[in-house]
Amino acid sequence: MKREFNRTDRIADQLQRELAVLINQELKDPRLGMVTVTAVDVTRELEHAKVFVTVMGTAEPDIGSNLAVLNKAAGFLRRELGRRLRLRTVPALHFQYDESIVRGVRLSNLIDQAVAEDKARHHDD
Repeated sequence: MKREFNRTDRIADQLQRELAVLINQELKDPRLGMVTVTAVDVTRELEHAKVFVTVMGTAEPDIGSNLAVLNKAAGFLRRELGRRLRLRTVPALHFQYDESIVRGVRLSNLIDQAVAEDKARHHDD
């Protein structure tokens, strides 16, 4: 019988919660916008973790600078995670932009536009 959650999933969830708190409360870089940790993907060996983030209220060029700040602070964040979590090894953090929210909003707007055009077309008939 397969278990519902394996160890890497539980660790990824815990890393996501802790990183959200650490980024918002401990990082004081003025270049950093409102960062939300949307997901964490941990390798089986727990050596690497891809941290997917979104940055609220910023333009496309600001995303690159926010990712640069986060990747530069990865060592600090890893050390703080080591202090907070009971893990033998804390995975190396690699921050990536998660564009799924932006893509979802864009698709939702396209659907709304298509529905409005369809209603207007049927209303004219």
